[in-house]
Amino acid sequence: MSSARENVGFANLPNQVFRKSVQRGFEFTLMVVGQSGLGKSTLLNSLFLTDIYTDNEYVIGQRHPSTTKIQTSTVRVQEGGVQLKLSLVDTPGFGCQVDNTDCWQPIVEFIDHQFEDYLDAESQMDRVQVPDTRVQCCLYFIAPTGHGLKALDIECMRQLHTRVNIVPVIAKADTMTPQECEDFKKKIMEDIHANDIQVHEFPDFGDDEEEAQFNQQMKDRLPFAVVGSSSLLSVESRKVRGRKYPWGVAEVENLEHCDFSALRAMIIRTHMQDLKEVTHRKHYENYRCSKLSSSTSSSSKGVVGGQNPLSQLEDEKKEHSKKMKMMQSEMETVFEMKVNEKKQKLLEMQTDLERRREGMKTKLSKEEQEIEERYEQLEADRSEFEAQQRRYEADEAQRNASKGKDKGGKGKKSKF
Repeated sequence: MSSARENVGFANLPNQVFRKSVQRGFEFTLMVVGQSGLGKSTLLNSLFLTDIYTDNEYVIGQRHPSTTKIQTSTVRVQEGGVQLKLSLVDTPGFGCQVDNTDCWQPIVEFIDHQFEDYLDAESQMDRVQVPDTRVQCCLYFIAPTGHGLKALDIECMRQLHTRVNIVPVIAKADTMTPQECEDFKKKIMEDIHANDIQVHEFPDFGDDEEEAQFNQQMKDRLPFAVVGSSSLLSVESRKVRGRKYPWGVAEVENLEHCDFSALRAMIIRTHMQDLKEVTHRKHYENYRCSKLSSSTSSSSKGVVGGQNPLSQLEDEKKEHSKKMKMMQSEMETVFEMKVNEKKQKLLEMQTDLERRREGMKTKLSKEEQEIEERYEQLEADRSEFEAQQRRYEADEAQRNASKGKDKGGKGKKSKF
């Protein structure tokens, strides 16, 4: 009996799930929030060992947007036969203006919009493949000032912590000494607890001491102090990624120098699925419940207590028909106004053409009259010229005749 139980085969279920998951691939959406110049793009390139952001995308000295913008880019990375569709959400322009009032609002609207799209996709009849664009993790970059959180950071995280898993990150940690970095971490965590901001909580794995110890190490490192770099340097015959200074090299993947390796291990290697599950179970469910409750309360305002659902449906149908008729009437009115405007324009164009035609007609008549007058004048001049010509010829003939007579009289006189 025991051998039969051992050969049932349900122990192979994890392998089946693994194969199906590998075939489908995985999706993950990561958002980065922080002021420009804190090394967000460099850190992302370092996290996934790929050129997600090229050098020409962010030019030093370029003008920041006037408001917070949302830029989404998607890359597909593959490692060990496992494909990952990685969506990165950047927020250029955040906190870069003189007046940063409500500069976090576009970020909040973007996250809610992704929840709304997922809820609509789930409500469809065909839910075979529901695209998941929800933001599963938000890396909030904190400037290394050493003075705790700014008012802008506090308010922005208060707006986001109920919608997304926030992981606070101290940018450019190589600008501080180890003691300054440790003190700065304590100040940040004090500000976070004092303002009731919920950052990502690492799950409790029960009796697994190794996982519990790892999670405790992650908690102790919050907020993660990171250094980003894609440059390979040679240190003691070793190739390392880091930043070179006159006093030495700040190694990116050295836990004694920064928390980059711990952050990468947490996001990619150990807690990516946990981030997705917390997003689905906690943040998305909170949004869905609030959305459905608001829809229910808004619809219940127009329902009379004890009313038959069929009569309620009929009333809604009549109300909808009434709205459609009003919309149709408004559209007809607008259409009629546009037609009248078009007719008026055509009439004006016709009147203008008639006026221009009359003007041209009058002008042509005047020119024709002038031509006729000139022609008559020309005919009169020609007649006068011909009359003068005839008079001239007659006078010339008369003069010639007189000369002939004079010559004949002189000849006769000489004979006698």
